[in-house]
Amino acid sequence: MAARLDEKEYLEQLHALWNKTWPEGIARAPQYPHGEVALTEYLRAWAKRRPQRPAVIFYGHVTTYADLDQQSDRFAALLQAKGVRKGDRVAVFLPNCPQFHIVFFGILKLGAIHVPVSPLSRAFELAYELNDTDAEVIVALDQLAATVDQVRAVTKLREVIVTSFADVIPANPSIPAPDSITGPRLAVPGATDLLPALAAMPAPVPLPPASLDDIAALNYTGGTTGMPKGCVHTQGDMVYTAAANHGISVAANEDSIFLSFFPEFWIAGENFGLIFPLFTGATLVLLARWDAVSTLAAIDKYKVNITAMPVDGAVELMDHPRFKEFDLSSLTQVRVVSFVKKLNPDYRKRWKDLTGTVLTEAAYGMTETHTSNTFTAGFQDNDFDLISQPIFVGLPVPGAEFKITDFQTGELVPLGSEGEIRVRTPSLLKSYWNKPEATAESLVDGWLRTGDIGCIDTEGFIHFLGRRKEMLKVKGMSVFPPEIEALLGQHPAVLGSGVVGRDDPEKGQVPVAFIQLKPEAIGTTRPEDIRTWCAERMAVYKVPEVRIIDALPMTATGKVKKQELDVKAPAAS
Repeated sequence: MAARLDEKEYLEQLHALWNKTWPEGIARAPQYPHGEVALTEYLRAWAKRRPQRPAVIFYGHVTTYADLDQQSDRFAALLQAKGVRKGDRVAVFLPNCPQFHIVFFGILKLGAIHVPVSPLSRAFELAYELNDTDAEVIVALDQLAATVDQVRAVTKLREVIVTSFADVIPANPSIPAPDSITGPRLAVPGATDLLPALAAMPAPVPLPPASLDDIAALNYTGGTTGMPKGCVHTQGDMVYTAAANHGISVAANEDSIFLSFFPEFWIAGENFGLIFPLFTGATLVLLARWDAVSTLAAIDKYKVNITAMPVDGAVELMDHPRFKEFDLSSLTQVRVVSFVKKLNPDYRKRWKDLTGTVLTEAAYGMTETHTSNTFTAGFQDNDFDLISQPIFVGLPVPGAEFKITDFQTGELVPLGSEGEIRVRTPSLLKSYWNKPEATAESLVDGWLRTGDIGCIDTEGFIHFLGRRKEMLKVKGMSVFPPEIEALLGQHPAVLGSGVVGRDDPEKGQVPVAFIQLKPEAIGTTRPEDIRTWCAERMAVYKVPEVRIIDALPMTATGKVKKQELDVKAPAAS
């Protein structure tokens, strides 16, 4: 029997290896340009230092640092006037827009708690997050107000604040804008109109800064059991994540220009859109969503230095017939994420030949850790990062630590051996909101059990072998089968279900739901009926293919034997 590894000695060995392999010129400690203070104090500092510096550019609409500081002060005061206090949860049901930034920083300045809700959510999903957090106030896009109305009777909502793309889209956008954001404002009776309400507020007295330990956000993530869970993150988590990546994964300064289209409700979008640019005093060119021509035009017009995109996006740009019409020479850093398409030496060489920049894989992380927990920068020579198999995710950012353990026993495994990735970091969630059992199961002695398979090789490099067994990636979005199963359990015709993934060349994966009907529903309930029911209650990328079967294969303890659900078998007609 192998001797049990001592954790102190194991970590000392790893730190020695990480120190030895650390790339030249990469910072070895978190970098705090304005000190370890709340992110809102970074906004105040930049607004004082460079008030007219654009903080956010949105299709030609400019929000300066002074504007963002003053407007977020007014939003904090508006929330106070509506009875919101420190610690209260405020739901934000918005797509990417400048108002998202005003609302985000206003919530943080008040010491309230930001609850981002995907704008793709259906009423069922929205109601779940509102009820889970007891949110009484929501900020929503006018186009999403109908969904809010659907949940008013089953939630504690008492205040609805709305805003519109029409408030910020110029008559002549500076870059191509999608039709979905250029329509007229929609009237929402009974709601407070955000920007006019801010304009009407008397100039507020700035609130004292929040503590780094104050809860700042509940970032929802799927889980392997049931519905999504809210990850409790603090102001300190946000500013540490920025500092740990500053000059490491993202080399930026106050003259940098970022471009982001990542959804800002998503933890990666929160980091790359809301937090990282502001932390460095940079300008963010914000897109409402991905569009190849808009991206190319924005890089050209605004001389963007730093951006991130899925590998699929980079390939789409390179293949675009108008690619050569635009000047991308300002780019210095392009971070990519491998979802459907994976970064490989051919894509990297082609991009370098066309633009002069090197595609670099972004990071390993998850919502529980505020993501961005490793870096691969500095390991691109001779494609070292790409040929180091299995999937190379680099080294921990300063302050983060990783270890690999046996899934069953929790014991450390030797370097080079596969096991469960565990991580501890200053940005680790403090708990799952109102879920003490899930918290105790996932947080063990200060380490997060990720459920991911990985290894740390004998040089100290971290490798990722696979996501949680159950989790699917549909066009880069996380889909957890238990969440779909939990919803299907509410369908009046469904006796039981098992959801598994099917590989798909366009989407990466798609969920497939195998369903056993209740006896009285047999012959009268069709797969398309269930799909329609699902589409009314969940985001479109979660809606499963539906296959009705006579009986689900079950274990003796009453669990579905998913390994016996054959996604390759032809669906019944």
